[in-house]
Amino acid sequence: MANIKSKQKAILYNQKANTRNRAIESTVKTAIKKAKKAAETKDQNTQKYVEAAHHEIDKAVSKGVLHQNNGARKASRLDAFVAKNK
Repeated sequence: MANIKSKQKAILYNQKANTRNRAIESTVKTAIKKAKKAAETKDQNTQKYVEAAHHEIDKAVSKGVLHQNNGARKASRLDAFVAKNK
């Protein structure tokens, strides 16, 4: 641990932000996996899962967890996967 008080606070702040960001990334990955599984099994609720995944991706981009291009790429690849497996 650092000796300087401002650095100690910065370390704690970064740890909190890291935990929050990992949780958001995890929800994005989970939503994408659910949408892909629904598309593979030809579930009738596939569109609902895809919309939920897009929502999670957009939320992560707006919070700054994902870069805008990264979010767009994830959404595009998900759409392509779903279209291929219809």
